[in-house]
Amino acid sequence: MVLEHALITIRPGTADDFEKALMQARSVIAASPGFISLELRRGVEAPDYYLLLVEWETIDDHLVGFRQSEAFPEWRAAIGPYFQSPPVVDHFAAVETRS
Repeated sequence: MVLEHALITIRPGTADDFEKALMQARSVIAASPGFISLELRRGVEAPDYYLLLVEWETIDDHLVGFRQSEAFPEWRAAIGPYFQSPPVVDHFAAVETRS
């Protein structure tokens, strides 16, 4: 499993609309092969700052299967208008922490 970590700064005053748009667009990303889950967190100290966590089976499911599909422009059209700046996206793999 790979965890996509996206830091999103939205335009001030658009939080409610952004959250609604993302929840409506969730079905677009959820239909993508390899999608596992999606979680959205809002900044406490900075309420226009969000952390989007998306679990994928593989990194290619995100970067190729979703980002290069016809679904990505639909996803981006729904939430992109709220962005203050482009999201910062990274990917993480689990690390075994038991001994």
